[in-house]
Amino acid sequence: MKPRLVFVHGIGGPRDAAAELDAWLRALAEGARAAGHAGRVLDLVQGWAADTRFAYYGDLFGGAPAQGAPALPPGADEDTRLVAEWLLEALDERLDEPDSDDEVRLLRHARAQLVPEGQSQGLGGGGRHVLNAVNTLLSLPGVRTLGGWASAELMVGHLRQVARYLRRAEHDEEGLTLDARIRRRVEQELDPDGPTIVVCHSLGTVVSVETLHTFQGRIPLLVTLGSPMGMRTAVQPKMRPQPLQVPGSVDRWLNFWDRDDFIAGRPRLEKFVRPSDRSVLPVSARVDSDGVWVHPAAKYLAQPAVAGPVVEAIEAATGG
Repeated sequence: MKPRLVFVHGIGGPRDAAAELDAWLRALAEGARAAGHAGRVLDLVQGWAADTRFAYYGDLFGGAPAQGAPALPPGADEDTRLVAEWLLEALDERLDEPDSDDEVRLLRHARAQLVPEGQSQGLGGGGRHVLNAVNTLLSLPGVRTLGGWASAELMVGHLRQVARYLRRAEHDEEGLTLDARIRRRVEQELDPDGPTIVVCHSLGTVVSVETLHTFQGRIPLLVTLGSPMGMRTAVQPKMRPQPLQVPGSVDRWLNFWDRDDFIAGRPRLEKFVRPSDRSVLPVSARVDSDGVWVHPAAKYLAQPAVAGPVVEAIEAATGG
Protein backbone atom coordinates (compact mmCIF):
# COMPACT_ATOMS: atom_id res chain seq x y z
CA MET A 1 0.00 0.00 0.00
CA LYS A 2 1.37 3.39 -1.00
CA PRO A 3 1.81 6.09 1.62
CA ARG A 4 -0.16 9.28 1.19
CA LEU A 5 1.49 12.60 0.36
CA VAL A 6 -0.66 15.65 1.09
CA PHE A 7 0.18 19.17 -0.07
CA VAL A 8 -1.48 22.09 1.74
CA HIS A 9 -1.34 25.52 0.09
CA GLY A 10 -1.20 28.97 1.61
CA ILE A 11 -2.60 32.42 0.87
CA GLY A 12 -3.75 33.48 -2.57
CA GLY A 13 -6.68 33.66 -4.92
CA PRO A 14 -8.77 30.80 -6.33
CA ARG A 15 -6.64 28.17 -8.04
CA ASP A 16 -6.95 25.03 -10.13
CA ALA A 17 -6.20 22.28 -7.61
CA ALA A 18 -5.23 19.73 -10.27
CA ALA A 19 -2.84 22.16 -11.94
CA GLU A 20 -1.36 23.13 -8.58
CA LEU A 21 -0.83 19.47 -7.66
CA ASP A 22 1.03 18.93 -10.92
CA ALA A 23 3.18 22.03 -10.39
CA TRP A 24 4.06 21.07 -6.81
CA LEU A 25 4.95 17.52 -7.87
CA ARG A 26 7.17 18.74 -10.68
CA ALA A 27 8.97 21.14 -8.34
CA LEU A 28 9.41 18.33 -5.83
CA ALA A 29 10.77 16.09 -8.59
CA GLU A 30 13.28 18.80 -9.55
CA GLY A 31 14.46 18.97 -5.96
CA ALA A 32 14.58 15.17 -5.72
CA ARG A 33 16.83 14.97 -8.78
CA ALA A 34 19.17 17.55 -7.25
CA ALA A 35 19.18 15.57 -4.00
CA GLY A 36 20.40 12.43 -5.75
CA HIS A 37 17.03 10.71 -6.16
CA ALA A 38 16.81 10.88 -9.95
CA GLY A 39 15.46 7.33 -10.04
CA ARG A 40 12.31 8.43 -8.22
CA VAL A 41 11.48 11.48 -10.36
CA LEU A 42 9.12 9.69 -12.74
CA ASP A 43 7.47 7.89 -9.83
CA LEU A 44 6.80 11.24 -8.17
CA VAL A 45 5.44 13.02 -11.24
CA GLN A 46 3.23 10.11 -12.26
CA GLY A 47 1.92 9.56 -8.74
CA TRP A 48 3.34 6.04 -8.51
CA ALA A 49 5.46 6.70 -5.42
CA ALA A 50 2.62 7.92 -3.24
CA ASP A 51 -1.11 8.55 -3.18
CA THR A 52 -0.73 12.27 -3.69
CA ARG A 53 -3.43 14.78 -2.74
CA PHE A 54 -3.77 18.57 -2.85
CA ALA A 55 -5.81 19.90 0.07
CA TYR A 56 -7.62 22.88 -1.46
CA TYR A 57 -9.56 25.40 0.59
CA GLY A 58 -9.03 28.66 -1.32
CA ASP A 59 -12.64 28.79 -2.49
CA LEU A 60 -13.81 29.07 1.12
CA PHE A 61 -12.46 32.63 1.24
CA GLY A 62 -14.82 33.56 -1.59
CA GLY A 63 -14.12 35.25 -4.88
CA ALA A 64 -14.68 38.80 -6.00
CA PRO A 65 -17.75 40.37 -4.34
CA ALA A 66 -20.92 40.62 -6.39
CA GLN A 67 -21.97 44.03 -7.70
CA GLY A 68 -23.52 46.03 -4.88
CA ALA A 69 -22.18 43.69 -2.17
CA PRO A 70 -19.83 44.93 0.56
CA ALA A 71 -16.24 44.92 -0.68
CA LEU A 72 -14.98 43.37 2.56
CA PRO A 73 -16.49 40.83 4.99
CA PRO A 74 -17.49 41.76 8.55
CA GLY A 75 -14.42 42.08 10.72
CA ALA A 76 -12.25 43.37 7.87
CA ASP A 77 -10.97 46.31 9.93
CA GLU A 78 -9.72 43.92 12.59
CA ASP A 79 -8.17 41.73 9.93
CA THR A 80 -6.41 44.69 8.33
CA ARG A 81 -4.95 45.68 11.68
CA LEU A 82 -3.51 42.19 12.08
CA VAL A 83 -2.00 42.49 8.59
CA ALA A 84 -0.43 45.78 9.71
CA GLU A 85 1.04 44.10 12.81
CA TRP A 86 2.39 41.29 10.64
CA LEU A 87 3.97 43.72 8.16
CA LEU A 88 5.49 45.82 10.92
CA GLU A 89 7.12 42.79 12.51
CA ALA A 90 8.37 41.57 9.13
CA LEU A 91 9.78 45.00 8.28
CA ASP A 92 11.64 45.26 11.57
CA GLU A 93 13.14 41.82 11.13
CA ARG A 94 14.18 42.54 7.55
CA LEU A 95 15.73 45.87 8.55
CA ASP A 96 18.07 43.94 10.85
CA GLU A 97 19.74 42.36 7.79
CA PRO A 98 18.99 44.43 4.68
CA ASP A 99 20.48 43.62 1.28
CA SER A 100 21.32 47.16 0.22
CA ASP A 101 21.02 50.85 1.05
CA ASP A 102 18.19 51.13 -1.47
CA GLU A 103 16.28 48.40 0.31
CA VAL A 104 16.84 50.10 3.66
CA ARG A 105 15.35 53.33 2.34
CA LEU A 106 12.35 51.53 0.89
CA LEU A 107 11.68 49.45 4.00
CA ARG A 108 12.03 52.46 6.29
CA HIS A 109 9.58 54.38 4.13
CA ALA A 110 7.07 51.52 4.32
CA ARG A 111 7.53 51.35 8.09
CA ALA A 112 6.94 55.09 8.44
CA GLN A 113 3.68 54.66 6.52
CA LEU A 114 2.58 51.93 8.93
CA VAL A 115 3.66 53.89 12.01
CA PRO A 116 3.22 57.61 11.22
CA GLU A 117 5.44 60.16 12.89
CA GLY A 118 4.33 60.79 16.46
CA GLN A 119 2.90 57.27 16.80
CA SER A 120 6.10 55.37 17.48
CA GLN A 121 4.30 53.08 19.92
CA GLY A 122 1.30 52.31 17.75
CA LEU A 123 0.08 51.69 14.23
CA GLY A 124 -1.70 54.31 12.19
CA GLY A 125 -5.46 54.30 12.04
CA GLY A 126 -7.65 52.98 9.25
CA GLY A 127 -6.70 50.84 6.27
CA ARG A 128 -5.23 53.48 3.99
CA HIS A 129 -1.87 53.46 5.81
CA VAL A 130 -1.63 49.70 5.23
CA LEU A 131 -2.35 50.08 1.51
CA ASN A 132 0.22 52.87 1.26
CA ALA A 133 2.87 50.72 2.94
CA VAL A 134 2.05 47.73 0.75
CA ASN A 135 2.26 49.89 -2.37
CA THR A 136 5.77 50.77 -1.26
CA LEU A 137 6.64 47.11 -0.68
CA LEU A 138 5.33 46.22 -4.12
CA SER A 139 8.22 48.20 -5.56
CA LEU A 140 10.63 45.61 -4.13
CA PRO A 141 12.05 43.62 -7.07
CA GLY A 142 9.76 40.79 -8.13
CA VAL A 143 7.07 41.19 -5.48
CA ARG A 144 4.44 42.60 -7.83
CA THR A 145 5.16 40.42 -10.85
CA LEU A 146 6.25 37.11 -9.33
CA GLY A 147 4.02 37.42 -6.27
CA GLY A 148 1.00 37.70 -8.52
CA TRP A 149 -0.14 40.91 -6.83
CA ALA A 150 -1.29 43.50 -9.35
CA SER A 151 -2.29 45.96 -6.64
CA ALA A 152 -1.90 46.74 -2.96
CA GLU A 153 -5.57 45.90 -2.47
CA LEU A 154 -5.02 42.39 -3.85
CA MET A 155 -1.94 41.77 -1.72
CA VAL A 156 -3.67 42.99 1.46
CA GLY A 157 -6.69 40.86 0.59
CA HIS A 158 -4.52 37.76 0.37
CA LEU A 159 -2.62 38.56 3.56
CA ARG A 160 -5.96 39.19 5.26
CA GLN A 161 -6.79 35.50 4.75
CA VAL A 162 -4.46 34.66 7.62
CA ALA A 163 -6.34 37.07 9.86
CA ARG A 164 -9.72 35.72 8.75
CA TYR A 165 -8.63 32.19 9.59
CA LEU A 166 -7.33 33.20 13.03
CA ARG A 167 -10.41 35.28 13.86
CA ARG A 168 -12.46 32.04 14.16
CA ALA A 169 -15.60 33.67 12.77
CA GLU A 170 -17.68 33.61 9.54
CA HIS A 171 -20.07 30.82 10.50
CA ASP A 172 -21.80 28.82 7.76
CA GLU A 173 -25.32 27.38 7.80
CA GLU A 174 -24.05 24.45 9.89
CA GLY A 175 -22.55 26.83 12.44
CA LEU A 176 -18.98 25.97 11.46
CA THR A 177 -16.48 28.83 11.47
CA LEU A 178 -14.23 29.50 8.49
CA ASP A 179 -11.18 28.06 10.22
CA ALA A 180 -13.05 24.85 11.11
CA ARG A 181 -14.22 24.43 7.51
CA ILE A 182 -10.65 24.88 6.27
CA ARG A 183 -9.27 22.32 8.72
CA ARG A 184 -12.00 19.88 7.68
CA ARG A 185 -10.84 20.18 4.05
CA VAL A 186 -7.29 19.28 5.08
CA GLU A 187 -8.30 16.43 7.38
CA GLN A 188 -10.40 14.87 4.60
CA GLU A 189 -7.21 14.36 2.59
CA LEU A 190 -5.27 12.64 5.38
CA ASP A 191 -5.18 8.85 5.64
CA PRO A 192 -6.54 7.68 9.02
CA ASP A 193 -5.35 4.10 8.39
CA GLY A 194 -1.88 4.56 6.93
CA PRO A 195 1.09 6.92 6.96
CA THR A 196 0.59 10.45 5.60
CA ILE A 197 3.45 12.79 4.74
CA VAL A 198 2.28 16.41 4.97
CA VAL A 199 4.00 19.22 3.07
CA CYS A 200 2.46 22.61 3.77
CA HIS A 201 3.19 26.21 2.84
CA SER A 202 2.53 29.67 4.27
CA LEU A 203 -0.94 29.85 5.88
CA GLY A 204 -1.18 26.12 5.19
CA THR A 205 1.44 25.53 7.89
CA VAL A 206 -0.83 27.11 10.50
CA VAL A 207 -3.83 25.15 9.23
CA SER A 208 -1.92 21.86 9.11
CA VAL A 209 -0.43 22.09 12.59
CA GLU A 210 -3.83 22.88 14.09
CA THR A 211 -5.46 20.06 12.09
CA LEU A 212 -2.88 17.49 13.16
CA HIS A 213 -3.54 18.16 16.84
CA THR A 214 -6.87 16.33 16.51
CA PHE A 215 -5.79 13.77 13.90
CA GLN A 216 -5.41 10.20 15.15
CA GLY A 217 -3.43 8.78 12.21
CA ARG A 218 0.33 8.61 11.71
CA ILE A 219 2.41 11.45 10.24
CA PRO A 220 5.96 10.16 9.61
CA LEU A 221 7.02 13.59 8.32
CA LEU A 222 5.60 17.10 8.52
CA VAL A 223 7.34 19.69 6.33
CA THR A 224 6.54 23.38 6.81
CA LEU A 225 7.65 25.92 4.18
CA GLY A 226 7.71 29.71 4.54
CA SER A 227 5.68 29.56 7.74
CA PRO A 228 4.33 32.72 9.44
CA MET A 229 4.04 30.91 12.79
CA GLY A 230 6.97 32.89 14.13
CA MET A 231 5.05 36.18 13.96
CA ARG A 232 4.94 36.88 17.69
CA THR A 233 2.06 39.37 17.59
CA ALA A 234 -0.01 38.61 14.51
CA VAL A 235 0.02 34.79 14.38
CA GLN A 236 1.78 32.89 17.16
CA PRO A 237 -0.47 33.82 20.13
CA LYS A 238 -3.65 33.34 18.09
CA MET A 239 -2.98 29.72 17.16
CA ARG A 240 -4.62 26.79 18.97
CA PRO A 241 -4.04 24.99 21.20
CA GLN A 242 -1.86 27.13 23.45
CA PRO A 243 0.93 26.83 24.33
CA LEU A 244 2.12 25.78 20.89
CA GLN A 245 3.27 22.17 20.85
CA VAL A 246 4.23 19.57 18.26
CA PRO A 247 1.13 17.46 17.45
CA GLY A 248 1.30 13.98 18.94
CA SER A 249 0.68 12.36 15.53
CA VAL A 250 3.92 13.78 14.08
CA ASP A 251 7.06 11.60 14.09
CA ARG A 252 9.36 14.21 12.53
CA TRP A 253 8.95 17.92 11.74
CA LEU A 254 11.23 19.78 9.32
CA ASN A 255 10.76 23.53 8.91
CA PHE A 256 12.37 25.42 6.02
CA TRP A 257 12.79 29.15 5.58
CA ASP A 258 14.48 31.43 3.11
CA ARG A 259 16.13 34.59 4.39
CA ASP A 260 14.58 36.52 1.48
CA ASP A 261 11.06 35.25 2.20
CA PHE A 262 9.38 38.40 3.43
CA ILE A 263 6.15 36.56 4.30
CA ALA A 264 7.76 34.16 6.77
CA GLY A 265 8.26 35.30 10.34
CA ARG A 266 10.97 34.43 12.81
CA PRO A 267 11.85 31.07 11.35
CA ARG A 268 13.31 28.94 14.12
CA LEU A 269 10.14 27.29 15.36
CA GLU A 270 11.95 25.08 17.87
CA LYS A 271 12.60 28.21 19.95
CA PHE A 272 8.93 28.61 20.85
CA VAL A 273 7.11 25.38 19.91
CA ARG A 274 7.15 22.85 22.75
CA PRO A 275 8.08 19.22 22.09
CA SER A 276 5.39 16.60 21.83
CA ASP A 277 4.86 14.01 24.52
CA ARG A 278 7.27 11.84 22.49
CA SER A 279 9.92 14.61 22.59
CA VAL A 280 9.57 15.52 18.90
CA LEU A 281 10.65 19.09 18.12
CA PRO A 282 10.66 21.08 14.88
CA VAL A 283 14.05 21.24 13.17
CA SER A 284 14.48 24.46 11.22
CA ALA A 285 16.87 24.91 8.30
CA ARG A 286 17.57 27.79 5.97
CA VAL A 287 17.49 27.40 2.20
CA ASP A 288 18.55 29.97 -0.38
CA SER A 289 16.55 30.11 -3.59
CA ASP A 290 17.53 31.94 -6.74
CA GLY A 291 15.39 34.81 -7.91
CA VAL A 292 13.87 37.94 -6.48
CA TRP A 293 10.66 36.47 -5.03
CA VAL A 294 11.20 33.30 -3.04
CA HIS A 295 7.94 32.78 -1.13
CA PRO A 296 6.14 30.49 -3.66
CA ALA A 297 5.90 26.84 -2.60
CA ALA A 298 7.55 25.66 -5.82
CA LYS A 299 10.72 27.60 -4.92
CA TYR A 300 10.98 25.67 -1.67
CA LEU A 301 10.02 22.28 -3.12
CA ALA A 302 12.75 22.51 -5.77
CA GLN A 303 15.38 22.73 -3.04
CA PRO A 304 17.24 19.41 -2.54
CA ALA A 305 17.24 19.97 1.23
CA VAL A 306 13.43 19.97 1.13
CA ALA A 307 12.75 17.33 -1.52
CA GLY A 308 15.35 14.82 -0.29
CA PRO A 309 13.72 14.12 3.10
CA VAL A 310 10.27 13.92 1.51
CA VAL A 311 11.40 11.27 -0.97
CA GLU A 312 13.23 9.39 1.77
CA ALA A 313 10.10 9.44 3.97
CA ILE A 314 8.05 8.03 1.10
CA GLU A 315 10.60 5.27 0.56
CA ALA A 316 10.71 4.46 4.28
CA ALA A 317 6.91 4.28 4.44
CA THR A 318 6.83 1.83 1.53
CA GLY A 319 9.64 -0.26 2.97
CA GLY A 320 12.24 0.55 0.33
